[in-house]
Amino acid sequence: MSENILEKIIINKIKKIDILKKSISLDSLKDRINENKSFMNFKEKIENNIKNDKISIIAEIKKASPSAGLIIENYNPVNIAEIYNSNNVTCLSVLTEEDFFLGNLIHISKIKQQINLPILCKDFFVDKFQVHLAKSYGADAVLIILAGVSDDLANDLYEEALKLNMSVIVEVHTVEEAKKALRFKEALIGINNRNLKTLKTEVNATYDIHNVLVDHAGPLISESGIKTKEELLEINKKTNIKTFLIGESLLKNLKNNSIFSVL
Repeated sequence: MSENILEKIIINKIKKIDILKKSISLDSLKDRINENKSFMNFKEKIENNIKNDKISIIAEIKKASPSAGLIIENYNPVNIAEIYNSNNVTCLSVLTEEDFFLGNLIHISKIKQQINLPILCKDFFVDKFQVHLAKSYGADAVLIILAGVSDDLANDLYEEALKLNMSVIVEVHTVEEAKKALRFKEALIGINNRNLKTLKTEVNATYDIHNVLVDHAGPLISESGIKTKEELLEINKKTNIKTFLIGESLLKNLKNNSIFSVL
């Protein structure tokens, strides 16, 4: 696949946020944030599990993706969150990008009304405004994809999230990105096994990149492409990574009324 999917999504996102900023003021978002009492400490919950030598699953909720197409037809994010919660997942990741993943920020608010779990707003952050926007809908953490932003923008997004007392996952896919990620001392670092430019998945990415990140103070996360409990345990054994962001394999198992659990 020669087309750079990530670039396409980022260009689209920049246009959408520019339009949105004309209709929603930053002050109105700050008011909504101040009124919202649902916030939880995403990073702390994972760190507590690490201290107790427990695996953490960040279970992803999404309707579709460019790599898998439509994953769930009768998509009900609250129902999915309830199933995950009953299986003792640690945190949720909610895909909110609208055009390529068919998500929506309102899904975070709806889930938060029913379920007491920290939520990552999984989106393509291209503007500090989006950090306030995500928090105004109840998000506890945001994602910075280093492959999709400049170094300066990554710094700005990170600082803005910390000011708002949000957790940050800095996502990397290459050794070069991993080296850059080390400067984000307070962040969780996610190693994405999926190349967001080609959408190909290679679990070995976690092994290749992990060595660069071993001294990072915050939790490390292995993301994407983990299909079985055995695969997860193998990664844990070889790297001592205890936190896993899993989406498609859990969502596909929902159809069989089961999700694999290591918790």
